[in-house]
Amino acid sequence: MVSVLQNVAIDCADAYALARFWSEVTGHPLDPDAAPGDEATQVLMAEGPVLYFNEVPEPKKTKNRIHLCLRPETTREQEVERLLAIGATLVADLRNPDGSGWAVLADPEGNEFCVLRSDADRAAMNS
Repeated sequence: MVSVLQNVAIDCADAYALARFWSEVTGHPLDPDAAPGDEATQVLMAEGPVLYFNEVPEPKKTKNRIHLCLRPETTREQEVERLLAIGATLVADLRNPDGSGWAVLADPEGNEFCVLRSDADRAAMNS
């Protein structure tokens, strides 16, 4: 017997607002029943687990022990710029001059996530 990963739960202060941010990041829709003021909602991913946002009273205090890593369809640089424009912040720039590495960003509530190289970035580096 095994378990199936149902969702990735993200504690937050404003479930609806943070879910809207992640909906824009991923290009996947919010739960159709989601509304401002909901204490919990989710982003419905096409494959795999949903992103579940749950309001909690305590603020985030330290680095995430688990985080999401994104592989963009565009270049890593284009995706970092897009995410910064929609409300992410740069936490650590671990990109290297040779094109390797990644960028660590945070969502509007401070949850860290990584932007990796795209498949095209990786192919260009290996050619």
